[in-house]
Amino acid sequence: MASERPAESPTFRSIASPVAVIVVCAIGLTFLGLTILFSASVSLKKDPYFYLDKQVIGVVAAGLLCFVASRINLDYARRASAWIAAAALILLVLVLVPHLGVSVKGSRRWLGYGAARLQVSEFAKLAMVFCLAHYLALNQTRIGDLKRGYLYPLAIIGAFTGLILLEPDFGTAALALSVGLILLFLSGAKWRYMLPTIALSAMAFALLVANNPNRLRRFTAFLDVEGNRQGGTYQLYQSLEAFAAGGTSGAGLGQGRQQINFLPEAHTDFIFAVVGEELGMWFTLGVVAVFAIMFIAGLAHLRRAPNLFHFLLATGCLLLMCLQSIVNLGVVTGVLPTKGMSLPFISAGLSNLLLMGLLVGILINTQRTWARASLPQGAGAMREVLA
Repeated sequence: MASERPAESPTFRSIASPVAVIVVCAIGLTFLGLTILFSASVSLKKDPYFYLDKQVIGVVAAGLLCFVASRINLDYARRASAWIAAAALILLVLVLVPHLGVSVKGSRRWLGYGAARLQVSEFAKLAMVFCLAHYLALNQTRIGDLKRGYLYPLAIIGAFTGLILLEPDFGTAALALSVGLILLFLSGAKWRYMLPTIALSAMAFALLVANNPNRLRRFTAFLDVEGNRQGGTYQLYQSLEAFAAGGTSGAGLGQGRQQINFLPEAHTDFIFAVVGEELGMWFTLGVVAVFAIMFIAGLAHLRRAPNLFHFLLATGCLLLMCLQSIVNLGVVTGVLPTKGMSLPFISAGLSNLLLMGLLVGILINTQRTWARASLPQGAGAMREVLA
């Protein structure tokens, strides 16, 4: 009698799982960020370790948050989703209060004192995903209903997006709106409701840009980068110069010149340009490939979701990571208009780094939870949602 093939152990399945791929990619990107951040910040402060020290502290804190998020009971936490959303909305309101919210360059996005401050909207995005996933799963039989299945969840998305817009932070608001609408669509919302919402949202954002001279000038300048290189597209022009100077093989670590008083925000929003100059085209393509691998691995993971809540929560976490990376890469390479947004795991910045730790931790949590559940119908959850 032929011997049966031994079953794979849970430990092996965990090590070879899509979430394990995401974790490895996240760790690799984080170490790349520490390396490039040191190179990009050498000339920004008298202490060349200033940004590196802060980032190392952020990495440790993000790792702790990742561990905590990976161990909590998501079903118990789900019961507090309304309180989590309410707390996030209150914090978004407090950011707008003078003397409470920290104002930088005309925007109120932070709470804290001095150098110790957090960007509330980063964590509000996750709170929105958590609340939305709970509501849509609780009312999945009413998704076809206009009021309970569409307008109510749309109001949740609108509350978070609207308060983030008031800061103002158009980029984060657009990201939160996009993630929310995608989750609404995946839960089964009807196209006849979705299309007017998308059209009205696009018109609203266009009007907000058109009625703000600075944003309008920035957008029109983007259409002619070369002609506006001393004005509205100076940052983008210097970014493209960095990629050109790097060529295919790069100038070498620490040998880049654009971050030396040429490229503003070289350590945050435009750190990918430093990667291009110092490590070259092939390495930048490798970074893009790593983000693509994370997304594909995430899609493979979603197929095992045992229910709609877990599916939407994991999808929201994946989208918050991948859509933000797409926006940053698009801005730095001149595909999208200039908008300040961190490159996940790589850019300097405590708030986004902590958020990434939470997102990875939740995905690890779902891996553990779904492995224990081992429901036969779990593999078809995604197909059932999209059916």
